Amino acid sequence: MKIEEKNLKDINKKYPAFISGMKLDEFFKEFGIKFAAGHWCAGDFLDRFATEGYLIKDPEFSSEIVAQIARVAKAGIEGIEFHERVFIDENYKVSKDKITEVLEALEKFKIIPTNMNTNLFTDPKWKLGGVCNPDKRIREDALNVALQGVEIAKEVGCSSVALWPGSDGWDYNFQVNYGTILDDFLEACIEINKAAKNKNLKFGVEAKLHEPREGNMIISTTAKAGLVASEVNKVCGGKNMGVAIDYGHEQMCAVEPADMLYTMKRFGIPVVNFHVNNAKLHSNDEDRVTGTGDIWRFIDFCYAALDTDYQGWFGEDQFTYRMDPVKAMTLSREFFGNCMKKALLIYSNKKELLKAQATGDAGNTIDIVKEIIFY
Repeated sequence: MKIEEKNLKDINKKYPAFISGMKLDEFFKEFGIKFAAGHWCAGDFLDRFATEGYLIKDPEFSSEIVAQIARVAKAGIEGIEFHERVFIDENYKVSKDKITEVLEALEKFKIIPTNMNTNLFTDPKWKLGGVCNPDKRIREDALNVALQGVEIAKEVGCSSVALWPGSDGWDYNFQVNYGTILDDFLEACIEINKAAKNKNLKFGVEAKLHEPREGNMIISTTAKAGLVASEVNKVCGGKNMGVAIDYGHEQMCAVEPADMLYTMKRFGIPVVNFHVNNAKLHSNDEDRVTGTGDIWRFIDFCYAALDTDYQGWFGEDQFTYRMDPVKAMTLSREFFGNCMKKALLIYSNKKELLKAQATGDAGNTIDIVKEIIFY
């Protein structure tokens, strides 16, 4: 992000009250805030009650990838994340036609490809895991899918690849040997990181406590993801592997999302990507509209991103089942921007905040931020 004394000083003058529309575009550009959305945010949404989707009866609605890209653009969003599954057929073969179609749509709608996620959870084949499956042949298939995703990411023009190991983990105690599956996961990450590094792509692992696994996912916390990244980087050299932090997943654990950013920075673990959304504390991953929960907590998170010098993308990852997807994406972008504005205003008073924090008295720190948060 681009933070200078002058633009910090002029925030309230240039961007009074609630920012939206072209003013929000200007704000993002001035401060170098890169905002994206997962392509899935612009599609139909299924759950176990509406198994065909909530928009299936709308004849004017399409969940084809070009239609999703068009909706992301309509919401005023600059970047887009993909799953590699968008670009392969039912036999896991890459579709060159699909890549061409997406590249043409990205150019048409002026959207930047950001991150390529790896889908090792949709196919029933991954029922017992992807890269941690007890069947060695399936583990190898999963790794090949991930490595193919690296190739696709490069061809599409992404800057990073990510692995969310949704199917890897356990549902019951004693179901797996925790050490064995961790070794399997590390081995896979080493190979993926080598491939990503060779293509000049960053690689990040996204942690989540549980769901779809009922017990735990193999990488249940960002702290554990950081340990894995540290070990992989030792083997591969450099710091190409890092973590992808999902705000809602941090809420599931009820850890402090801002604290995770400082922790990763202190131990030299790159933050490769952010997913912004909202979820209730100690709940499931509802992927609600960004900024609709505890804004103190979210603004603290935005401040931490500034203070730890995060320079990557902030990507919406939301499933807004009963809302128009363009409206939902637009609201998330607006709320994120306005929370970031407040974080920047607090950052402009960093010296005063640090003095207050040094007292250890919450009353003193609240005095520094209260008018910014509540005005």
